[in-house]
Amino acid sequence: MILIKQIKVYCPEYIGVKDILIGGKEILMIDDNINISGKDIKIINGKNKNAVPGFMDGHVHITGGGGENSFRSRAPEIKATSLIEGGITTVVGLLGTDSTTRSMENLVAKAKALKEEGLTAYALTGSYEYPTATLIGSIKKDIVFIDEIIGAKIAISDHRDSAVSANELARLASDARIGGMLSGKAGILEVHLGHGKKSIDIIWQVLEENDIPIGTIRPTHVSKNRELLKECLRFAKKGGYIDATCNSRNISNYNIIMEAIESQVPLDRITFSSDGNGSWSKYDEDGRITKIGLASTKTMYEGFRDMISNGLSIEESLPYYTSNVSRALYMYPRKGCLSIGSDADILIIDNDYNIDTVVALG
Repeated sequence: MILIKQIKVYCPEYIGVKDILIGGKEILMIDDNINISGKDIKIINGKNKNAVPGFMDGHVHITGGGGENSFRSRAPEIKATSLIEGGITTVVGLLGTDSTTRSMENLVAKAKALKEEGLTAYALTGSYEYPTATLIGSIKKDIVFIDEIIGAKIAISDHRDSAVSANELARLASDARIGGMLSGKAGILEVHLGHGKKSIDIIWQVLEENDIPIGTIRPTHVSKNRELLKECLRFAKKGGYIDATCNSRNISNYNIIMEAIESQVPLDRITFSSDGNGSWSKYDEDGRITKIGLASTKTMYEGFRDMISNGLSIEESLPYYTSNVSRALYMYPRKGCLSIGSDADILIIDNDYNIDTVVALG
């Protein structure tokens, strides 16, 4: 057991200075003062520190992304230490541009490896391309029969995508949704957005012509430019979830939230992710790479701290990295919050917002 004494607790809402008792993988008790003793109990002094839920990163290239500038540009696999240093206790892995030299087999194996190292890890089937890369033959079967797989992925509005039609996108979304219904999982279709001139037009077409719930389709990288963000905020206002990449080269996390507030968008429909170990790239007019780099999972926590430095409180900043993600993935309240019965995924941070201790699954 672990007993954290007299720490400021954010669930993510602030509930005061409390003791937190952890047993096995769960939070057993949160109270003003917990008195328990025994040789198997580890005591952590929480004085002048804060307890917040472990961060949930819904978009990480755990087997490495890249490869767009030949073999030398292939990004490495993520290390568990990189996730822990970024305060991430739950991760969703996925493929990117490359499902030729990367595979679903490798992706699921890496998710299992991260689980063995003490983290919570899931995966999305598919990649940028269509027909979809799968593990056992279909999106539906992958979600139903593979424990780690909770949804699917495809790309649109990008010069690297497969130019899916509205009918094809609708079929992908339907298969993901039914797979989720049959297995009790999220069953989402995450849609990578590029800088394409058609924005999310095809998503609006799918929703208009079919009976697919708006929550099934999850646009990501929504903050690549102002026009795209504006359209995706409209999507969120209609009831959809949108995911923004934590990346200072685009629009900051703080500014995204300010624009959402100005547009009267429900803030619980917004999540942030890192795109960790994926590549970012720039191209010339001929479509040739001029610059390429590697995204870091640390941008999640950096984005959180930046929001606080701009005047938001801890409890105002936390949901986009914790409870919003958990609700979007249908994992709340097991994940994304600190409450009795929740998984013991806890960050202990000091009053300067530096990470002191990471507890993952107890």
